[in-house]
Amino acid sequence: MKTPTLPQVEQIPETLPRTQPLPKPDSNTDVLIVGAGPTGLACAIEIQKAGFKALIIDKGCLVNSIYRYPTNMVFFTTPELLEIGDIPFTTSAAKPTRLDALEYYRRVAEHYHVDVRLYEWVKTITGENGDFRVATSDRHGAIHDYRARKIILATGYYDLANQLEIPGEDLEKVFHYYREPHPYFDTDVLIIGGKNSAAEAALDLWRHGARVTLVHRGPQIHNHVKYWVRPDIENRIKAGQITTHFNSTVQEIGEDCVVLRTPSGRLHLKNDFVFALTGYHPDYDFLRSAGVEFATEQMRPICDPETLESNVPGMYVAGVIVAGSRTNEIFIENGRFHGKLIARDLTEKLGGGNPNFPLDAT
Repeated sequence: MKTPTLPQVEQIPETLPRTQPLPKPDSNTDVLIVGAGPTGLACAIEIQKAGFKALIIDKGCLVNSIYRYPTNMVFFTTPELLEIGDIPFTTSAAKPTRLDALEYYRRVAEHYHVDVRLYEWVKTITGENGDFRVATSDRHGAIHDYRARKIILATGYYDLANQLEIPGEDLEKVFHYYREPHPYFDTDVLIIGGKNSAAEAALDLWRHGARVTLVHRGPQIHNHVKYWVRPDIENRIKAGQITTHFNSTVQEIGEDCVVLRTPSGRLHLKNDFVFALTGYHPDYDFLRSAGVEFATEQMRPICDPETLESNVPGMYVAGVIVAGSRTNEIFIENGRFHGKLIARDLTEKLGGGNPNFPLDAT
């Protein structure tokens, strides 16, 4: 009997082919800015005013760091010190809230028709001064390619939390960001840190029914805590409403407890949630991959202080990353002026603003 012929079965490759780059309209630009925070927006606005074409790419939403602040956060500064692009920032209160700031920066971006590509992650920056190549990936894994004459890195630092490097830090109960108090009502919450974020989170959680313990490696609440927050947190500590362990560190985090090292010895505490509010740092790996070099002390990127051009010709740094590990030196209030410095340098080097200037001109 004749053996029946089996139908042909297509062989599935062991690895799927790389998603091909997608052509995008307006993928060529004079200046490509990485980071859509207030500094990145300010840079784009000043570059547009100088007559050049600017494009912003960000892996998150517009002003993503502000979006991730605590829901009811109030800024330390006054509204006019957060203004960019000569657009007034008016609020009903003396100090703006997180929601005020989000609305303001949305309005500024719309007013200047800033070309911003959100939810795209910059993967590589190659090429050279006058002809940089930037590859990004979007939320669906698609790859997009861009060309730019100049690059500005305004990536901020809030996306990368300082790690404790202790057992249990990867548990689901541990957070490096604080948003709101409601989910932690009637629970035992440990806060690690002694600066503004830790103090404000401790007060907010205590006022909404959490049992709060604060652990700080220093001898007291940090001197940089906001002047109206400091007496509040100190009074709660004196009254025994918020338990504190100074000159102490967390050694281990368990499913239902934490282990502290205190001046009196090891201490086990019952615990439901942990907020490790120990600060954040710039994405040094990404900056190095772009070719940026750093000074050994304080991890400051090497750049011209007058122009902010880095050791890579045609590549600039802006915002808090200019301060390296000293993230408390540059805020929106002073980082917003970096765009003017860069735009002035671009005007001098490119012979005046001219959007039709050849892409490969330096």
